[in-house]
Amino acid sequence: MINKNEYKFLGLTMENISLLYGIFLISWGVGVSYLSSSSSVTSYIPTMFGLPILIFAILTLMIPSKKKLLMHIVVIFGIIVFLGGLDFIRSLGRPFENVWADSSKLMMMITGFAFTLLCIKSFIFTRKNK
Repeated sequence: MINKNEYKFLGLTMENISLLYGIFLISWGVGVSYLSSSSSVTSYIPTMFGLPILIFAILTLMIPSKKKLLMHIVVIFGIIVFLGGLDFIRSLGRPFENVWADSSKLMMMITGFAFTLLCIKSFIFTRKNK
């Protein structure tokens, strides 16, 4: 049951945002790997981080009593996505030399930051409304 005092962004709970974000990261990694005809496992890095976000978000919906623990695990992966995306800064001297890799890094930096920020805002909201 959804708590009416639960943090929402664009009408979505953080569990649902996490589900969508996990699916987005998985799709991005698979899509970029396919479109670029990449044989490198590194093109699947967004997928590798999206999968645990998706799994833990599903578990949060299945086991609401463990929501706090599971959502903290989700935000750790969100932080890792952001930190991985910071590698984009290394290529600022020659941005988009590898358009697929740099696009993925930029996407991870921006979305990882936004996702982590939403998670933190959700934690603060929950703490204040106990």
